[in-house]
Amino acid sequence: MNDELLREEERKMRRLRIIIDCTQSVLMQSDLGLQESISITEHAKKAALALFPDKESVFNLIYVPRFRRIIEERYFIQGTCSGKN
Repeated sequence: MNDELLREEERKMRRLRIIIDCTQSVLMQSDLGLQESISITEHAKKAALALFPDKESVFNLIYVPRFRRIIEERYFIQGTCSGKN
């Protein structure tokens, strides 16, 4: 039973890594508009929470800032990137 639970947890973690990696790649490499980029991050969050429903705070702590930074750099949102004028 424990081996089965461990395998399931590992499977979910691999899937989460794929979701996050694909989301980052799409945000960095595609020619999307700002709203489309935000929508993609929301879909990634929904997919992650489907795998780990009780971990929204962890997602917000780890992945939201990462996605936000990519979007800010990609779209040169003023007032959000420190050290840049």
